[in-house]
Amino acid sequence: MNAGMKAMLDENLRFLKLSSAIKNLEEINRQALESKISYKEFLLNLTETEVQIRRENGQKKRIREACFPLYKALSTFKFDFAPDLNPRLINDLADGSYIRENRNIIFMGKSGTGKTHLATALGIEACTKGIRTKFVTGCSLVNELTEARDEKKLSLLIRRYYNYGLLIIDELGYVPFSKEGAELLFQILTERNERKPVIITTNKGFGDWTEIFGDPSLTAALLDRVTHRAHVINCSWKSYRLSETLKERN
Repeated sequence: MNAGMKAMLDENLRFLKLSSAIKNLEEINRQALESKISYKEFLLNLTETEVQIRRENGQKKRIREACFPLYKALSTFKFDFAPDLNPRLINDLADGSYIRENRNIIFMGKSGTGKTHLATALGIEACTKGIRTKFVTGCSLVNELTEARDEKKLSLLIRRYYNYGLLIIDELGYVPFSKEGAELLFQILTERNERKPVIITTNKGFGDWTEIFGDPSLTAALLDRVTHRAHVINCSWKSYRLSETLKERN
């Protein structure tokens, strides 16, 4: 490839915003000459490099924008500490079946059982599959909704939360909501009902959700929507963090 042709090709690739193809052009061209491959194979190799890097960058961007508190991969979850948990179910969920079916997941149990780890791990898996994901605590979400309402931007924020392919609401129930806060969260969950999946982690059984949302009628309506066709996973095993603490003391 002469200098003039290379300059024109670089310019075309730059115009098409194929930056990875530009970086790898010389190496792929060298390999093509050595292997004497066809023009189609050369073009395929060049574009495959671009596609692969864009996919990797897209995954990193989605994971970054999801705002996970920590990077918790499914491979690091200690299933030995959760004897009642079915690993096959979790792996099936990681495949994304619940997203395709618009089914919610509710992890219910005491603090330290790995609910947030599992929710985060499923969120990361969703990001790798091209699903825009958002992780937020229940309190943070209600505060954000309240501020948006006061600034008359509530409809915009509700639309933004609706547009996420997966919404993860962590620590629901650790702090009870005001009447206004409960109603605002109800709007988010109603908008997504049977259209977009939600993963919820909570330390409260369904019978205690009135303590979170206050109004019995609103709580009943919310439970009816959130639990319909949902995967409800009771994290009834002992706290992993507590076990680790006791082990360190001995």
